[in-house]
Amino acid sequence: MNSNAQAYLRTRVMTASPAELRLMLIDGAMRFARQCREGLAGRDFEQAYEGSRQCRAILTELLSGLKPEGDPLLCDRINSLYSFLISRMMEAMSERDASLIDQVLELLAYDRETWQLAVEKIAGAGTASGASPADARQGPSANDGDRLHLTG
Repeated sequence: MNSNAQAYLRTRVMTASPAELRLMLIDGAMRFARQCREGLAGRDFEQAYEGSRQCRAILTELLSGLKPEGDPLLCDRINSLYSFLISRMMEAMSERDASLIDQVLELLAYDRETWQLAVEKIAGAGTASGASPADARQGPSANDGDRLHLTG
């Protein structure tokens, strides 16, 4: 990655709300899962390993960001999902089966879509209540209660 791209990414990460950061992590997990799938399909096991390793690291980070105080049942379900995805990535690598990654990608795409809708709903609620668009972009606040309390 060139220095301009690195600077852009650094700025994007540093100015993103927690909700936007979660979307970026899900996007990264999907990118690395595709890299793993391509590596397995092409029998490039170094590429596959690196994609799998990075995807699992991101999924682990997403797991560590869960805060069950807001909604323990929801966090438990998300924990189960991410744990399943991590084990599926490991299974794909051990069996060297690219088709197993398809399920991971499908579930990550669904997770991303769901999270995107939640972010948009919160942003819409923030602007509807008289908050500025910049306030809404910051993501959930302490006043948002249980509406979305998965990450910090």
